[in-house]
Amino acid sequence: MLSVPQNSTEGADIAAGLAAVRTRIAIAVGAAGRSEDSVTLLAVSKGHGAPRIRAAADLGLSDFGENYVAEALPKIQALAGRGLTWHFIGRVQANKTALLARHFDWVHGVDRATVAARLSAQRGTDAPPLNICLQVNVLGEVSKAGVSPAELPALLDATRSLPALSLRGLMCMLPYDADEAEQARGFGGLQALFHAARRRGFALDTLSMGMSADLEAALAHGATLLRVGTALFGARE
Repeated sequence: MLSVPQNSTEGADIAAGLAAVRTRIAIAVGAAGRSEDSVTLLAVSKGHGAPRIRAAADLGLSDFGENYVAEALPKIQALAGRGLTWHFIGRVQANKTALLARHFDWVHGVDRATVAARLSAQRGTDAPPLNICLQVNVLGEVSKAGVSPAELPALLDATRSLPALSLRGLMCMLPYDADEAEQARGFGGLQALFHAARRRGFALDTLSMGMSADLEAALAHGATLLRVGTALFGARE
């Protein structure tokens, strides 16, 4: 059972949101014949301050996702010592790779070999390898970042031996208004690419896909990491 942090005005609504999300996950993985411990819940904390992240951490959440470097860094500093895992889930800009390599544990949106090389070169030698996911534009949307499915094998080959990176998996983002058919095509497509990469010898273990609106469809197609913000935190500050 979830317990709301004592004397916390921040925690009650997050606890309710977390309970609802956990219920949705339990139902979805049960329907797919999976276990709940096969899924990591990544709390998307962009637009929310350190007090709300601290309240979420007090409820047992440990993985937090941020989209903007300038917004994220003060929160990472304010919550240092809490043992949190920080994921960068926004579009990766080449001029921000040094900050990403230095301050984050995961980067999810890698879609260029040059960016991967910069992250590897800029990761400190005293830090563990930076976990990365390669972003795939599975539906071919003009407005979305990510490599095409046809370009993915070359990017996998380019990143597999970079010394300071740990290539963990694949990531995609579908339109917010995608219907069930688009969700099945997008998430199913990424799942197929994931298994194809594993057959080629890549030790991938992460499918980063699914958000507040479509997490059930993502779990039905093997998602191992859900990026959930609104359903946990409500509207952004």
